[in-house]
Amino acid sequence: MLPNRFQETMETSHHNHQNPAFIGDDGRSTASTVVISSNSPVPGATAAGRDNADQEAGAGKLSEERATWGKGVEFLMSCIAMSVGLGNVWRFPFTALDNGGGAFLIPYLIVLFLIGKPIYYLEMVIGQFSSRGSVKVFDLCPAMKGVGIGQVVSISMVTTYYVAIMGITLRYLYESFRSPLPWSECRSEWESTCVASSLGNTSKLANNRMDMDMPQQQPVASAELYFLKEVLHEKHDIIDGIGLPNWELVIGLFVAWLCVFLIIRRGVKSSGKASYFLAIFPYVIMGVLLIRAVTLPGAADGILYFIKPQWGKILDPKVWYAAVTQCFYSLSVCFGNIIMYSSFNKFGHNVHRDAAIVTGLDTITSLLAGFTIFGILGHLAHEIGTDDIGTVVKGGAGLAFISYPDAIAKFKQLPQIFSVLFFLMLFVLGIGSNIAMTSCSVTAIRDRFPHFKQWQCSLFIAIISFAIGLMYITPGGQYMLTLVDFFGASMIALVLGIAELYTIGWIYGTDRLCKDIEFMLGRKVGLYWRLCWSIFTPLIMTVILIYFYATYEPLTYNDKIYPGWAYSIGWTITAFGILQLPVWMIVAIVRDPGRTLGEKITGAFTPTKNWGPLDPLLREQYHKEIDNELTPKRGQGVWPAIKQNIFG
Repeated sequence: MLPNRFQETMETSHHNHQNPAFIGDDGRSTASTVVISSNSPVPGATAAGRDNADQEAGAGKLSEERATWGKGVEFLMSCIAMSVGLGNVWRFPFTALDNGGGAFLIPYLIVLFLIGKPIYYLEMVIGQFSSRGSVKVFDLCPAMKGVGIGQVVSISMVTTYYVAIMGITLRYLYESFRSPLPWSECRSEWESTCVASSLGNTSKLANNRMDMDMPQQQPVASAELYFLKEVLHEKHDIIDGIGLPNWELVIGLFVAWLCVFLIIRRGVKSSGKASYFLAIFPYVIMGVLLIRAVTLPGAADGILYFIKPQWGKILDPKVWYAAVTQCFYSLSVCFGNIIMYSSFNKFGHNVHRDAAIVTGLDTITSLLAGFTIFGILGHLAHEIGTDDIGTVVKGGAGLAFISYPDAIAKFKQLPQIFSVLFFLMLFVLGIGSNIAMTSCSVTAIRDRFPHFKQWQCSLFIAIISFAIGLMYITPGGQYMLTLVDFFGASMIALVLGIAELYTIGWIYGTDRLCKDIEFMLGRKVGLYWRLCWSIFTPLIMTVILIYFYATYEPLTYNDKIYPGWAYSIGWTITAFGILQLPVWMIVAIVRDPGRTLGEKITGAFTPTKNWGPLDPLLREQYHKEIDNELTPKRGQGVWPAIKQNIFG
């Protein structure tokens, strides 16, 4: 086992001393992953200085009460349930569709290798090493605490519309029990261009119009009209407001939040048990739907469009920006979720293995979802009689609620079964991801205010988020969803993600991070990780951000410009998230006990005295070793320090 290997490496220079506080992945007490000198001073003696007595008492209380995963596999399953979600099944296909199909795959895979995977492993490491949530983890650099707070603000906004989508999913799940499926047939009040999704062959309709000397119009599937007119009651614009919530979707939103609350009310003890079903069940259904999709006529053309690169698109920086944001959504990096989940791990758990499994599986799932939906789009194009896959259906959330239902309506035998399974899968995926997002906010609050109980925080966040989520189930809800997604998620996550990388890679130090990993896992960190954390990942993200602001264009929904008040709301949301960074930096500098301004600034950018492993014995040993390791090249100049930070 990994802890034993690490212990063997330490025996050459220290005398072993077992730490009964360490619990292995099997839930049993085992030897510590590090060795403690028999002459060690009283545990916790180093936790002095900048941290006052109240902070120490609070930290001690938190240490005793902090929960851990029942088994290591629960952490892995929870990460899979978190990362494999609507971002794969809903967002990835339409992002690829909007960015040239196959042209998007190459930037996405490159971004995954240079950005997604390194950040995922990085966040797993610092969360597990410190046993701190996404805000408190910035004890490694108190001046940058605003990064964690801003990420909680961002993920809280994502949570509100994420569950609204799940509410719509529940509406479809309920309707899936009807025969025939309500979106499979046209209704009299819809346009004359409506074509029943259960039939799908529109060639005769087009020929009839031509024979009658009527102007030929693009046929519209009943599944699309059902989504727009019956489910959303969508407005043409929101100049005069977004309207009132649809009561049927209000019920779905309430049920979705009730499910989330019931699962997280006891923390990782309850969510860990649910993770097995949340992680595994969707793959069973996804396999069935994939097999059905690829057997539809015309599916091969859609899949070819998905995997065939359009080389002109690859050079478009907007495609690379889309790849970065999709990577953020798909893996949930730079939102604080991963740090939060890994903070409940046992010290010494093999997160290197778990990071490789989750990032690899997430990519495979995105590709499978892409094959499925582009196979369906190819079939729709075949039925409509067009060769342009990109014009078959609009992107956005409608892709999952139009293309999939349209394909299911064409099933000749028991389409209700496939519909129920699909929307149940979509709901389970959404629940798995939302548990992580909501738990991130709960953990941030409880790390700061430990006296609040888990269920109290969970209920508070669920009620507030439910109230905000009503906005997304109005006739103008999709306008607002797109607005909050852009200003509250994409822009904030990118800026704060860059700040997080520079903080850990250069202020805290890549070299120190690698030594932390060696201390915790007993394994050397390869050059790939060092180069990504210190150079490639932050540099690529910085270039993407600069280009985005240089070429910024006003956000649109269905090619419609938002009214001025909507843009004001959007920029206010972005500013509120990003300004957490300078505000809390000033607070940290002011609060630092240094006597001069220089001392205060230096202290605010230095890890707190109690930074390190949660266990006081491990932390004592860690501080001794890290001081010895980092001392040799201090004070030798800038270039030696840079070289040491990158290469060790």
